[in-house]
Amino acid sequence: MISKFRIGTLVILLGLFISATAWAEGDDIKYSPIEMAVPSLIIAPDARGGGMGDNGVSTLPDIGSQYWNAAKYAFMYSKAGVNLSYTPWLRKLVNDVALVNMSGYYKIGDNDLQAVGASLRYFSLGEVPQYENIGDQPIYANPYEMAFDVSYSRKLSENYSMAVALRYIRSDMGVDPNELKHAGNAFAADISGYLEKYVMMGSAEALWSFGFNLSNIGSKISYDEGTNNMFLPAKLALGTGLLYPIDEYNRIGVYLDLSKYMVPSVPQKKDGETDEEFTTRKEDYKALSSISGMFKSFSDSPNGFKGELEEVMVSVGAEYSYNEQFFVRGGYFYESANVGNRKYFSVGAGFRMSVFQLDAAYLISTVPQNPLDQTLRFSLSFDMDGIKNLFR
Repeated sequence: MISKFRIGTLVILLGLFISATAWAEGDDIKYSPIEMAVPSLIIAPDARGGGMGDNGVSTLPDIGSQYWNAAKYAFMYSKAGVNLSYTPWLRKLVNDVALVNMSGYYKIGDNDLQAVGASLRYFSLGEVPQYENIGDQPIYANPYEMAFDVSYSRKLSENYSMAVALRYIRSDMGVDPNELKHAGNAFAADISGYLEKYVMMGSAEALWSFGFNLSNIGSKISYDEGTNNMFLPAKLALGTGLLYPIDEYNRIGVYLDLSKYMVPSVPQKKDGETDEEFTTRKEDYKALSSISGMFKSFSDSPNGFKGELEEVMVSVGAEYSYNEQFFVRGGYFYESANVGNRKYFSVGAGFRMSVFQLDAAYLISTVPQNPLDQTLRFSLSFDMDGIKNLFR
């Protein structure tokens, strides 16, 4: 019997270009890929952050903060809110892959210092044909990846808050049980913090913000009942920003995010290394726990210190708002060609009323033949205080 042929799934996973090869800019690039499972967890779901170059660790708190930095929920003024986002994905390759994400929060207590949040994301990889033998009629599977998480955030002072989020992850690649393959399950946590403080800039009072998020810290995931275990996309993200009031109605915010995957690099054979020595290093890599792998990820690049710096991703974004109702956004995301070669601009716009806010974002790749080029994202948010006021 010939192993099932999953060309559809392979194309999609290659399109995510997170853990395998990069889209090359030259022939002399020494790749140092970072292998990790459940790559859909690193897709930014909301259109606001997507419109600013996938930036959101230190931006102003909003209903979609659960993905970026749940600590921001403690600074929300409204009692509760719900956000629904939709991203049709890899439209240059396939037409049935999409990410759907729902998130929300609720402020608890009378002192307005704490909040609970939750999100549910579902990444459908479409309909994938599978074959038992060459020439057989295909059997169609519907692989997917999903995650559900809850968070608790609290202000520790007037200007600073922290949060913790717990996450359940399930990844089902639609594998035939006869091959002794199964859906993978894992658990993870996020730890985040957010600081905002007003500072004087000339005659204007600007809002400076800082945030961090250690995300997807948890177990490994396996598709064969523990025989082989893969790392989740644990990531450290740091961000800072400044919101400047131009006048009574016009404001502009500029933001910078730096991030790095806390996943150990896959061993590569060194010059002069024997096969036995290389095999030993590979076995040591497989035996690493997720926590040990996080610490090792800061010093194990095959390209040395330069390689560690190349693993840092940079996102810059800006948001202009008029009367806190109309928004225009732009941003740029950079990742080294030696790691993943994601380089793109993004633009976005938003419109807010008392009850809802509608946002859209558009990705413009600067790398040739990028399957993510022209990706659209849409988000619709509802403010529960605004809905409540409609019935007063």
